[in-house]
Amino acid sequence: MAARSDKILRGRTLIILGVILVLIDQVVKILVKTNMSLGDQIDVFGLSWFKLCYVENMGMAYGLKFGGLVGKLLLSLFRIVLVGLLIRWIWKLLGKNVSGERIVPAGVFVGLTLITAGALGNIIDSLYNGPFLFGRVVDMFQFPLFTWPDWVPLLGGRLFFEPVFNFADSCVTVGALYLIIFHFKFFSKDK
Repeated sequence: MAARSDKILRGRTLIILGVILVLIDQVVKILVKTNMSLGDQIDVFGLSWFKLCYVENMGMAYGLKFGGLVGKLLLSLFRIVLVGLLIRWIWKLLGKNVSGERIVPAGVFVGLTLITAGALGNIIDSLYNGPFLFGRVVDMFQFPLFTWPDWVPLLGGRLFFEPVFNFADSCVTVGALYLIIFHFKFFSKDK
């Protein structure tokens, strides 16, 4: 009984974390949409390498595109399935810790929750920011750290980091990198 209540408590904690992350993502997107015009750019704190922009795209994270309307539909459906599978996997992993022995590190749950919340934040855009499942994703952060010198082959004159992204994209990226860097052994061991 105690093991089940521990699973529920840890599950609730992860749900609260996920809800907070999705709320931050949606609040930032709403603030950008209601206070900026499409295409606007603002230097944050007067810094030329940190910009707040208002961009909408039909594609994936960082403005990547995926095969027109059919691609957008497939991407939206993929995200929905992915979130469902991630939630199921997280719940299953929570069950592995019921014996009191911590088989799954807490950091694995945090990383998976970041990825799930980020995917969910972009799903919400796809559902409500345009035609159902075809909505545009709102992006706003850009960090153009520097421009490559003209003499650099293929990159000369281009920004070092040009993509505009949102908080949800950051959650997915940070969650994935965190899991790869700090929990690689957990995912590489034989189950």
